[in-house]
Amino acid sequence: MAKKKRDNLKIVVVGHVDHGKSTVIGKLLYDTNSLPEGAVEKVRRIAKETGKPFEYAYLLDAFEEEQKQGITIDTTQIQFFTDQRDYVIIDAPGHKEFLKNMISGAANASAALLIIDAKQGVQEQSKRHAYMLSLLGIKNVYVVINKMDLVDYDAATYHRVASEMKEFITPLGVTPLRYIPVSGLAGENIATASDKMPWYTDQPLLVAMDELPGEQQEIDKPLRFPIQDVYKFDNRRIIAGRIEAGKLAVGDEIVIWPSGKKTHISTLAYWAPRDRKNKGYAGQSVGITVRDEFFNKRGELITLASEPAPHISNRLLVSLFWMGKTPLKVGKKYRLKLATQEVEVEVESITKVIDASSLDSSDDTLKEIKLNDVGEVILRTKEEIAFDTFRENQGTGRFVIVDGYDVTGGGIVNAAEKSVAETIQPAFVKDELVARGELFDEFYYNVGNNEVAKSSSNHQVYAEGDAIPLTGESYTYPANFDVLVLRDKVSILIRDGKVDTIQALDDYKYTGAPLVNGRGFALYIANQEDLQNMLVSYDQLESSDYRKHVEFANRYYSFGRFRKVVFDFDYII
Repeated sequence: MAKKKRDNLKIVVVGHVDHGKSTVIGKLLYDTNSLPEGAVEKVRRIAKETGKPFEYAYLLDAFEEEQKQGITIDTTQIQFFTDQRDYVIIDAPGHKEFLKNMISGAANASAALLIIDAKQGVQEQSKRHAYMLSLLGIKNVYVVINKMDLVDYDAATYHRVASEMKEFITPLGVTPLRYIPVSGLAGENIATASDKMPWYTDQPLLVAMDELPGEQQEIDKPLRFPIQDVYKFDNRRIIAGRIEAGKLAVGDEIVIWPSGKKTHISTLAYWAPRDRKNKGYAGQSVGITVRDEFFNKRGELITLASEPAPHISNRLLVSLFWMGKTPLKVGKKYRLKLATQEVEVEVESITKVIDASSLDSSDDTLKEIKLNDVGEVILRTKEEIAFDTFRENQGTGRFVIVDGYDVTGGGIVNAAEKSVAETIQPAFVKDELVARGELFDEFYYNVGNNEVAKSSSNHQVYAEGDAIPLTGESYTYPANFDVLVLRDKVSILIRDGKVDTIQALDDYKYTGAPLVNGRGFALYIANQEDLQNMLVSYDQLESSDYRKHVEFANRYYSFGRFRKVVFDFDYII
């Protein structure tokens, strides 16, 4: 008979400083016999030698010291075991450290213990940590009301603290499964029911923890395989990365996002014949070769054609926390790192800024997010990316923000905002195809400050059959020409001054008509071969390599054929 696989659960422990997190964790380790051999005796000896009383919190210190020597797991993560399952506790020792821990892995937790001192009650940091649990999407929460011994195990105090916490945490969308009274120091209601609190008839902490819902195994989720890199060996192109979720096998039909191109897995790469395998699973780093030769690059996301696709958009609604010394501001550009993708991102708008101690949000706070603040933000990436919401998949639904060389924030994706025509107007639209219409922007030379600027005054959306303005102050287009909006992968054929055809760029064939890009710059293209070479070169551009973008523009773009810069004096200061 096959042995049943043990359940695993990652659980983050948070709470205000000195509310007894270490004591509770130490007692859990003690009661589950998860401590290193000799740790208890060592702590008792030190306590006796120093004249201090024995405390379970000291066991946690001894355990962490052992881990530093044993190097089996990260020092911020503590393993222990019950008869029911294996646990990994992620200790969050204080506010600043907690933010750092979330970036490095606490977001993997599926459950949480929020520790509250019964005597001190709910503190500002308690509220902030509660909001962080909401931010991380952690729904399975126990509020542990600790230090009941300091209030003589009083039921009224327990109910008052529980009510205060419930009033704060419920609007956040976090509904604690239980409010559990304990005394970590005295060991009351940790592993077994306490006779000092007969009024509490629910289960003690350790028993209740075993009843928390288990984690969905990553292997059972839809495939998410972010491309880490592409390596060339002999005549093979090996796509390498770590499988974040799901599984893959030789022969599977896959989709490469955000392009949506489909192909099949030919092989899984191996160094020696003994390493040959035909399948890969979540958590494994693998290399694959595919049947069709596409240009692939770091950051693209591979899924199975038979499974749900990720979201594809250039606008993301996110919840984030900010650690930058300089506030996050609307309109400022940063670098967004999500899975293996790294793209330029602009803060489009701040929809909510939360003071975690009070949940207050006011209009005058919507211009920036300051150090240690949290908020809801719409981010706009320079190009469309593939991602999931955090609820759908943690690995491809959380991100960090980089300002310069520093990680200054991080958070989770709540939803994909559509790249609707209104956000990029004027635009060409047909069904799901949406393309920017910046060829109608006007270019002015501001004689007041000696700078060239552009103005978008045309906000009309054009469909097939619509007439377009062929002449503006700073542009003149012929009656027949083709527009290739490379960023949006859409082509538009203009005939007799009207929109004749809107189609995917992949379906466009060179017609011999004059060509412009999405900004109205003429393209140096003379035939289908030139067109194909340009498209291949564009697909190979890395968003962060601006020198290559300049080389590409100088090779293929001409500003002066259909455009000019108009001198203007309206902006003189």
